[in-house]
Amino acid sequence: MSAAASAAVHADKAGIRIRRLAGRIGAELSNIKLDGTITREQVEEIRRALLAHRVIFFRDQEQFSDTDQERFANMLGGLVPHPTETALTGSMGILELDAAAGNGKADVWHTDVTFVDAYPRYSVLRAMRIPEVGGDTLWANTVAAYDDLSPQLKQLAESLWAVHSNKYDYAAQHAAATPEEAAHYEKVFASQVYEAEHPVVRIHPETGEKSLVLGYFIQRFVGHNHVDSNLLFTLLQNHVIRMENIVRWNWRAGDVAIWDNQATQHYALNDYGKANRTMRRVTIAGEVPVSVDGRHSKTLKEPARA
Repeated sequence: MSAAASAAVHADKAGIRIRRLAGRIGAELSNIKLDGTITREQVEEIRRALLAHRVIFFRDQEQFSDTDQERFANMLGGLVPHPTETALTGSMGILELDAAAGNGKADVWHTDVTFVDAYPRYSVLRAMRIPEVGGDTLWANTVAAYDDLSPQLKQLAESLWAVHSNKYDYAAQHAAATPEEAAHYEKVFASQVYEAEHPVVRIHPETGEKSLVLGYFIQRFVGHNHVDSNLLFTLLQNHVIRMENIVRWNWRAGDVAIWDNQATQHYALNDYGKANRTMRRVTIAGEVPVSVDGRHSKTLKEPARA
């Protein structure tokens, strides 16, 4: 990270004020609006901040509309819709995450949509309705997690490949799930089964860094049984979610978060009971991951094309 990026607070070339939030991940950007007035120069400065800080946050973006969100996503690289969830009516690919509707509680550590080969590059999330208390989101830096591994564990991780799927033991992962949430998972999220095989260590296509690809969509490690897979997963995942690698964001309505989905995991806290929490997310298309030895991720299972 450059000397400017390492400062606690600084301004970039477009006049955007950047304040770091934690030692290894996260920054808040101010003196900018993400609505229809945003320029290409500002978007490129936002991209640079995103790659430096992994996840960035914007307060007071109440004028950032559905149209603005999709336009902004296309300026970052092109919007890609969720493979199983239905886009918000009238949008190209906005996913509404509504806790009351059963699809808004992502209370496990994950990287978005790793059950497809070219999972999203970035995600853009905006807060519509937020509980009075609770409902924070945490992000973890998976590049820092790799860097923390011993040389022997790095060698092990770089040799591993894992199968990711949207079809998993939902009850085991979400013990406190409501009947509505369980029904949404079966009828919508897992209505069509996807599987992809990824290297546990990928090369970041924009920075060249090595990043751990883990999270709860993993079903098993290639060449290992489920018992050994679970042990390997726990060993490596615990490095990702060390407190030193994490930033926590306390939402307000009108906030926007953007994260590098190639270098992070995140977890939405489910601590607000039946209170209303509604978010809207778009994702930007990503590349097929490449391992340290040059091999590419591959699709194992996807629905037949009509």
